[in-house]
Amino acid sequence: MSCATSTFNLGPSLRLHSYSYSYSYNYKNNNLRFPKPFAHYFAVANNNNNYSNNTSSYSVGTLFSISTNHRSTSFNCSRSPSSPFFICSSLKSQPSVSLDQTNNSASQERVVVLVIGGGGREHALCYALQRSPSCDAVFCAPGNVGISNSGNATCISDLDIFDSLAVISFCHKWGVGLVVVGPEAPLVSGLANDLVKAGIPTFGPSAEAAALEGSKNFMKNLCDKYGIPTAKYKTFTDPSAAKQYIQEQGAPIVIKADGLAAGKGVVVAMNVEEACEAVDSMLVKGDFGSAGCRVIVEEYLEGEEASFFALVDGENAIPLESAQDHKRVGDGDTGPNTGGMGAYSPAPILTKELQALVMKSIILPTVNGMAAEGCKFVGVLYAGLMIEKKSGLPKLIEYNVRFGDPECQVLMVRLESDLAQVLLAACRGELSGVSLNWSPGSAMVVVMASKGYPGAYEKGSVIRNLEEAEHVAPCVRIFHAGTAQDSDGNIIAMGGRVLGVTAKGTDLEEARERAYQAVEEINWPGGFYRRDIGWRALPQKQFATKRVN
Repeated sequence: MSCATSTFNLGPSLRLHSYSYSYSYNYKNNNLRFPKPFAHYFAVANNNNNYSNNTSSYSVGTLFSISTNHRSTSFNCSRSPSSPFFICSSLKSQPSVSLDQTNNSASQERVVVLVIGGGGREHALCYALQRSPSCDAVFCAPGNVGISNSGNATCISDLDIFDSLAVISFCHKWGVGLVVVGPEAPLVSGLANDLVKAGIPTFGPSAEAAALEGSKNFMKNLCDKYGIPTAKYKTFTDPSAAKQYIQEQGAPIVIKADGLAAGKGVVVAMNVEEACEAVDSMLVKGDFGSAGCRVIVEEYLEGEEASFFALVDGENAIPLESAQDHKRVGDGDTGPNTGGMGAYSPAPILTKELQALVMKSIILPTVNGMAAEGCKFVGVLYAGLMIEKKSGLPKLIEYNVRFGDPECQVLMVRLESDLAQVLLAACRGELSGVSLNWSPGSAMVVVMASKGYPGAYEKGSVIRNLEEAEHVAPCVRIFHAGTAQDSDGNIIAMGGRVLGVTAKGTDLEEARERAYQAVEEINWPGGFYRRDIGWRALPQKQFATKRVN
C-alpha cells in the first residue's frame, strides 16, 4: 500500500468558555449536604447551540478505519505551521476494510466513542473499545503518543476537556454517540452533567455524585448514614485539634487530604511525629492546595488491600472482575503511597463469597444511598477495600468514581464483552440482566515510573525498545501514560508513572513472567519499577531483580 497524503479540515466552530454559574440545591431534611465545590458547576447555556463563528483547530493523532476483524490502516497526522489543515500520511500497511455506515447490520447498534483523558487508563479503555464489535471509531481527548501510535484511537490533543461547550460541539460534529470520562477532575467539574443535558450519552457520574471521590469527608458521612463499613475517623480544619486527636489515638494512624490530590494525599503514619508532620503539610504549609484545607484522621486498618469495581446505572450495579493494586512505591509495600505501581487480576483474596458480601454491604447501599440523596450514580464505582486481618471482612477505605489506574489495564485486556454496548446500557439505566464475559487465566501490569516519583522527577529521558518489548512474549501490551515524542521521533518520559507493561497468562505466574520479561527488554535508564508485583498472591515466587537497562 502506498503512503498517499490526504488533507483534512478539522476546525469546528466554537468559542472556548469559562463558567461562573451558580447552582442551588433544595434538599429535604436529613439529606447529606454536598461540599461547596460541587454546588457551582452545572448550568450550561448551550440549549440554542449558539456557538461562535471563530474556529479552533484540533490536533489529531492516529486516524484509522476499523474493520470487522479489528485490523486497521493507521495514519500519522500533523499540522503545517503555515496551514490550518492537518496533513495525514499512512504509517502502516495492514489489511483493512473502510467503514461504510450505510451497510451496518440493523440488529447491531453502531456507535462512535469519545474517551476523555490521556493516561494509561484511557489507553486501556481505547484498546478495549476499539475491539468492541459495535464500535465504529474511537476518539481520545487529549490522548497521548502511545494511543496515537498504536492506532487504538484518534487523538484530539487540542480539545479542552474542561470546556463543556467545546466537547459538546466536537461530539455533534463527529457523530459521537457515547462519551467515556476517564479522569476524576472533569467529572468533579461537571462535564458529565453538561453532556447529559445536551443529550449525549455519557459514562461517568454527575458532579454531585463525583463527590464520593472529590470529598473524602462526604464519602465518610455517607458511610455513617447508610451503615457502610469503614474505618473510624474524624475530620479537622484546625491543625491543633487534629494533632490532639492523633495524640489521643496513637499510631499507626492515617492522614488524608479531603480533596483530589492525584493519589498522593494519603499518609500512613507509623508514629505520632510523622502523623503531625502530615497534618502540618496539609493544613499549615498547604502542600496540597485546596485539596488539603480539610483533613480526615482515620483509624489504621491492618489487613490486605483489594480493588473492587462495579458498573452502575443509577439503580442497578454489576461487578467487574477482581483486581489488586500495589500503592506503595517500594518493594514489600514500603515507602510513600503512589497512584499505583502495578496490579493483577483476578485477586485471590476476593473470593466469590467475599465479592457477594462487598456487593451487599458496600456497593448496593452506596448506590441506594446516592439515589436517596437525589443524585443517582452512573458510571464505575471503584471501591478501595481493606480485608481486615482480624475479622476477614471488607471495609471501605475510599471510593474512586472512575476506573482505577493501573487496575483498568488488567481488566481491559481480560474483558471479552462488547465494552461500548455495556457502557451504553449503563448510561440508559439498562444494566439489569447484563452479564460480562472474561478471558480465563490472569493478567498483570507492572508500572514503570520516572526516578524520583512520587516526589520530584526529571522529564525528557528517552525510552527505547518499546516495540521489541511488546513482542518479547505472547499477550503483552504496553499502555502509555506520561509519554511524549521528541523532535527526533524518540519516545520520552514526561510524567511520574509513564508506562503500564501488561501481560496475560494461563495463570498469574505466567502473566507475571511475561510482564517482567517485557519490562526488562525496555531500555530506560531514567526509570524504575517494583520487582515484586503479585507478591501477596505468589509468596514463594523468586521475584525479578533486574533493573531497567
